[in-house]
Amino acid sequence: MLPSKPELHGSVGAVASTHWLASSAAMRILTSGGNAFDAAVAAGFVLQVVEPHFNGPGGDVSLVVHRAGRDDVQEICGQGPMPHAASIDAFNRLGLSSIPGSGLLPACVPGAFGGWMRLLREFGTMRLADVLSPAIGYAEGGFPLLPETALAISTLAPLFREEWPGSGETYLTSGPSPAAGSRFRNPTIAQTYQRLLKTAESASSDREAQIEAAHHVFYQGFVAQEISDFLASGPMLDATGRRNRGLLTGEDLARWEPTVATAPSRAYGPYRVFKPGPWSQGPVFLQQLALLEGFDLREMGQGSADYLHTMVECTKLAMSDREAWYGDPAFTDVPLDTLLGEDYTLRRRAMVGDSAALTLRPGAPNGRTPFIPPLPTQDDAGPDSELMSQLRNGLPTILRATTAKADTCTVTVTDRRGNMVAATPSGGWMKSSPAIGSLGFPLGTRGQSMYLVEGHPNSLEPGKRPRTTLSPTLVLREGRPFLAFGTPGGDRQDQWTLQFFLNAVEFGLDLQQSTETTVFHTDQVPASFTPHAYRPGVLVVEETCDPQTVEALRRRGHELELVPAYSLGRVCTAGFTPDGEFVRAAASPRGRHAYAVCT
Repeated sequence: MLPSKPELHGSVGAVASTHWLASSAAMRILTSGGNAFDAAVAAGFVLQVVEPHFNGPGGDVSLVVHRAGRDDVQEICGQGPMPHAASIDAFNRLGLSSIPGSGLLPACVPGAFGGWMRLLREFGTMRLADVLSPAIGYAEGGFPLLPETALAISTLAPLFREEWPGSGETYLTSGPSPAAGSRFRNPTIAQTYQRLLKTAESASSDREAQIEAAHHVFYQGFVAQEISDFLASGPMLDATGRRNRGLLTGEDLARWEPTVATAPSRAYGPYRVFKPGPWSQGPVFLQQLALLEGFDLREMGQGSADYLHTMVECTKLAMSDREAWYGDPAFTDVPLDTLLGEDYTLRRRAMVGDSAALTLRPGAPNGRTPFIPPLPTQDDAGPDSELMSQLRNGLPTILRATTAKADTCTVTVTDRRGNMVAATPSGGWMKSSPAIGSLGFPLGTRGQSMYLVEGHPNSLEPGKRPRTTLSPTLVLREGRPFLAFGTPGGDRQDQWTLQFFLNAVEFGLDLQQSTETTVFHTDQVPASFTPHAYRPGVLVVEETCDPQTVEALRRRGHELELVPAYSLGRVCTAGFTPDGEFVRAAASPRGRHAYAVCT
């Protein structure tokens, strides 16, 4: 099958993101003299406005960053921690065995703003006004509403009107639910950023000092005060069917700063692949690469039964380790060096057999005993979940939509100087938490990723970061910048992006072709979101898969689930041609509104 469009090449810069307006905003920054980091920040703020069903200022962001002329990559953690009042006992006193997937209880410190500010201050060159201007313009003047956003607003409109008034003020400004394609505005978020910008500019004329002032305004100034006042104003209905207060306070916001550190990495042939640390699921990508290095993937052939089986079985092993060992390194000893080590990898690789493994099989690095909390299968999670129990007792069915899986955004940018950045912003979306009417955005619900059991690396503790799914990737080739990429998709991100990467480096496809091959993933991966269900043995494959491959996989014990063509993932990528002569970019046709731009 021919690709839907060509791989784009240029000489100034390359951008790919999950919305065309964000991509065009980033390119305007590049052509006006900004670098890749300035452009990514501008795109990130535009995404908060034009994809509010996928991300917002109250959410979080994970970034990996390569500065031209360096041989390393930095990770920026824009994942805020849980409130200091959040503890297992606090939730048990509420009669909860898991953190609900919607409402105020799962709110963490909103890390997205701080993460973008850290990127701009340390790596960018432009002023805050320059990178905020496009987002303010779209929020104030309007933009064409995506069908997905319109559907989300329409579905949740009764809840917005009856229980979450701030959401009604923000998303139902014209009365009835807005139509897809109509001009939609969020003047309140525009006013929030204009006020923040004015305060920062009045504090200093220095670029970096203004960015620092903006961070202070968000986390200790009027934004933090509005958040605190909102949380103190009373409980809100959530997925439990009850009204609960949030645990987040102004003190939690004031004490938080985003962190910058050297990103974990692993060599794969002439490439070095960099990911966020084990506070995310990022190292899973590196573990998969380590396992796959012992197989002749080219000999198997892209799309063959051998290839899909081997990929999926290696993913199951890596993801089992994620479940047993990953968590906030500030609170737990994550044995990452061992998990990526050769001896451990050899032992794990030997576990890949000819038949599908149907259980989670975490390893025992350094002789330690793995622990995974009891998890429901997806079938069990239906009638036995807390949400469904409440539904049977008369809870309005609209609350089911507040805990449904949403999605995420991606931004990748490369400039001619050799700077590269990949970012995955998410959370703080409209469906899961009531909007703060005075600010124009809701808080995030990432806290639901944590377990209410003692002794697990991702167990809830006060001030601890929940393990996030957000997992962008950067790749250097023989020490030179090569690729930045990412995708929405929650727990499946590092499966879909791995397939993209191998398409390009093992099978010689160009970047656009690499986003358009048949995509697959295993659901034998416990979901990071409440109720943490999984589906043992299930292999989800787009229907473009060769029927003979489908039958061969079934004979090996996989339970195949065929889904519509071009329905899995939205990989966005920017980078350099192998000779370094041109920048290049591509965006998956899935979802239709991801867009790549080169100039």
